[in-house]
Amino acid sequence: MLLRALSVLALFDTLIQAALAGLFITGDVAFLDWHAANASVLALIVALEAITAYLVWRPGRGPIGPFLLAVGLVLLVGAQQALGESRMLGGHVPLGMAIFGIGAVLAYWSFSSAHEGGPK
Repeated sequence: MLLRALSVLALFDTLIQAALAGLFITGDVAFLDWHAANASVLALIVALEAITAYLVWRPGRGPIGPFLLAVGLVLLVGAQQALGESRMLGGHVPLGMAIFGIGAVLAYWSFSSAHEGGPK
């Protein structure tokens, strides 16, 4: 249940990031500070998601795939933050889309996992 909650929260926060970026692009530079601050929130959420996915995998005897996806998210969000701070938008924007896609896959898995009666 915790992995479900964190995966949905991470996905929602990724959407918030996109909205904050869009508001900044429209000319309100104050939203850049909000976008940067929320990046740290997202990094914390995906770190907790990775820890939870590890607990599902190892002690919980679940599949390793969700843990690998969650670790990938931690790495990608870190890279995303570095690209954003460097103002390298050519990589920053597409990577944000990849983060959302991987987050969606992890959220889907969390709702269809064998631990709750779904496919393993």
